[in-house]
Amino acid sequence: MPRYFFHVTHYRTQVDDEGEELPDKHAAWKEATIMAGQTLQALNGKLSPGHGWKMEVTDEFQNVLYVLSIRAEKPK
Repeated sequence: MPRYFFHVTHYRTQVDDEGEELPDKHAAWKEATIMAGQTLQALNGKLSPGHGWKMEVTDEFQNVLYVLSIRAEKPK
């Protein structure tokens, strides 16, 4: 079974060295959306204007398959 990695950037990058075995890239997308929701909830209000949050999903060869990105901005 292929291994997928979920790298998160919020102020600094947290590289996923372990990854997770999943059946295919569609399962990796589903896992990414679940993880993104849980991670954003865990930020507990710490996403501030001018800073973003990003998750890159890569395969075992470090090819980027998906990018989930949230940008917090303050209107002018």
